[in-house]
Amino acid sequence: MSLFGKKESIKDKKSLVIYFSRADENYAVGNIEKGNTGVIAEYIRDITGADLFKVEPLKPYSKNYKECCDEAAKEKKQNARPELKEYLNDISEYEVIYIGSPIYWGTMPMCMFTQLEKLDFTGKKVMVFTTHEGSGLGNVVSDVKKICKGANVLDSLAIQGSHVHEAKRKVENWIQN
Repeated sequence: MSLFGKKESIKDKKSLVIYFSRADENYAVGNIEKGNTGVIAEYIRDITGADLFKVEPLKPYSKNYKECCDEAAKEKKQNARPELKEYLNDISEYEVIYIGSPIYWGTMPMCMFTQLEKLDFTGKKVMVFTTHEGSGLGNVVSDVKKICKGANVLDSLAIQGSHVHEAKRKVENWIQN
């Protein structure tokens, strides 16, 4: 039985992936051209035909991993809502929303909070995914449930960042089940 019953598949639903992904220096694999979460977002697009919206802070995180961690920790401590380069203002045309991010200090980067808090998730099916190097889902699912009021938050998926290039089948199984 599919996520939407016997007659409907997820591919029949208008879907959107809202995600943050950072390239540059990475904890486990050195410098990367495309962020790990972006790789997973593109898998979801390829599998479902979903539209993509990349959350990008107006002031980008440092390319240096340690400095990026320090910036993210400061934002979290301040409960910051950093400005974004562009905002998504309406998700009414979508039935399924995938929300993805790396784990920064136990949750999503604060720029994801900036974006998600601006949207109406009433009646939406939400599927959360994270990339990490040991944190799993962290507190992302509980944070998404708090932010996305009125949404039906479904099964979530955590992918180890250093394994994203071998994870397409895992993503496909998650979506189909």
